[in-house]
Amino acid sequence: MGVPGTKRGSNVPDGENGENKAGSRKVGRNCYLCDMEYRQLSKEEFDDLAGRILYEDNHLLVVNKRVGEIMQGDKTGDECLTDTYKAFIAQRDAKPGKVFLGLPHRLDRPVSGVCLLAKTSKALERLGDAFRDGSVHKTYWALCCALPEPREGRLEGWLVRNEQQNKSYIIADGAAPKPARHPDAKLARLNYRYLRSTDRYHLVEVELLTGRHHQIRCQLAHLGCPIKGDLKYGAPRSNPDGGISLHAHHISFVHPVRKEPMEVTAPVPSSWKGVI
Repeated sequence: MGVPGTKRGSNVPDGENGENKAGSRKVGRNCYLCDMEYRQLSKEEFDDLAGRILYEDNHLLVVNKRVGEIMQGDKTGDECLTDTYKAFIAQRDAKPGKVFLGLPHRLDRPVSGVCLLAKTSKALERLGDAFRDGSVHKTYWALCCALPEPREGRLEGWLVRNEQQNKSYIIADGAAPKPARHPDAKLARLNYRYLRSTDRYHLVEVELLTGRHHQIRCQLAHLGCPIKGDLKYGAPRSNPDGGISLHAHHISFVHPVRKEPMEVTAPVPSSWKGVI
């Protein structure tokens, strides 16, 4: 893939001199074309990825994931967001060789929002521990097809996953003992509150207390409030982008190295009319 603004047969953009930096060739302000193992990003993709960085230091990279992007490789063979940002860092920093980016958590493909990546193995290990012990707090925004009743509360239920359908079901109230016929059931808990309405949809904030498969989608649908675009869980129609209107809006955690409290918020997609 060529670099925008370069002459055919040249690695130097029109009107700009090449400059060596660790065996690289300069192709724009703070941007170098390097001999490395990652694909070269177009200027438009490079600028888009740069604009979606919410926070970065030597240990962390926090970005705003788009609907349709995958967090890690799957059977589709599509490039995952981690590999895309590896290519971005390699190109931006003129870094030959491998770039380390670890994934301490994930968001489903049809979901957008704040995504936390680790730039060092130490940060990855510590963030992984933080996600497992529940010290990372995540807040989601969901555009729902119906008003929740009551407007605010806690949902607790026993959830089972049907792997053939790639779908989860609430099979019993969380106050009841685990159903004996479903030893694989897991307790799912979240807090929610209604925020406001658009012309046709209703914005609900969700504080996730456990991390189960499709938990928010399943529990809101069980409440009678399927998420806009989520055909699998009862929405009447799909979204034009093929995603669902569920957005990881805010994350708070302790920095894995500096031990300082961190809070990061991701703006909602521009398609959320009436919300932004």
